Amino acid sequence: METVNIHTETKKRAALGKGIDSLLGARVQVSAAAAEGTGRPLEVELDRIEPNPHQTRTSFNEAALTDLANSIKAKGVVQPVTVREIGGGRYQLIMGERRWRASKIAGQATIPVLVRQANDEQVMEMTIVENLQREDLNPMEEARAFEQFGTVFKMTQEQMAVRTGKDRTGIANSLRLLKLPLAIQAFLETGKLTVGHAKMVLRLEKDGSDAMVNAALKIVAMELTVRQAEGFVDDVLAGGKGLKEKPAAKERVMDPNVRAAEQKLREKLGLRVQIDDKGGKGRVVIGYSGVEEFDRILEALGGEW
Repeated sequence: METVNIHTETKKRAALGKGIDSLLGARVQVSAAAAEGTGRPLEVELDRIEPNPHQTRTSFNEAALTDLANSIKAKGVVQPVTVREIGGGRYQLIMGERRWRASKIAGQATIPVLVRQANDEQVMEMTIVENLQREDLNPMEEARAFEQFGTVFKMTQEQMAVRTGKDRTGIANSLRLLKLPLAIQAFLETGKLTVGHAKMVLRLEKDGSDAMVNAALKIVAMELTVRQAEGFVDDVLAGGKGLKEKPAAKERVMDPNVRAAEQKLREKLGLRVQIDDKGGKGRVVIGYSGVEEFDRILEALGGEW
């Protein structure tokens, strides 16, 4: 069948590096019948499209889907989904599952699609890269996406950083979340714990799963801040049993810019960080509880040690 070329989006996030376009090129192959001489995407019945088996997202916000469905009812699907042909007049999603799901909720009969030629490996990589661009992935979905890059594509963390445009240290910290017991991972997925809390709990890794789970349960039950969780874990590591009751919050008087810098360092390193600033002078204190954490500090400094 005669084919014509339709340009895909030319403007991609700069951080993508060698992203989706490098996998399949910057053009999409669509049948002439689909293009109808106008360059328009093909309209395909929703029930002829199957979900992506390589989808790394495990949760879809129902309220957000409903909002998107209402928008689709009013304006239609603005951006086509991307699919591949799988035979028998059927297609498989590559990208755009939220739009596909919302279109079903909206009662749409068809959805605009762009058809790509892609094998299973290409589909999986495109799906992972697309998901990692999203801002609403929960921490465990992101960690599992990076894990797939390592297990399926045998990529190093440096290669993942190039492929996704993510910081290598951030990737390492994300993958460390997979060391958490499943019960704690569930807290991260539901938002009961933040990544900052999880990093504090991970400091108890050498004490075993039970110690980490008990700490996480205490943090959730007492609604501790990350800073309070840090103090709790410090006490446990020192041989204590942690807090018996939620302490009163004591906030240091800090310049907002200094506070933001302190928080950013904590999130990046996954360690205790305190900036003592007095009129633009002071010190940065980084706490660590083992050789592994100390090595992470040296690695973050970017030197050969």
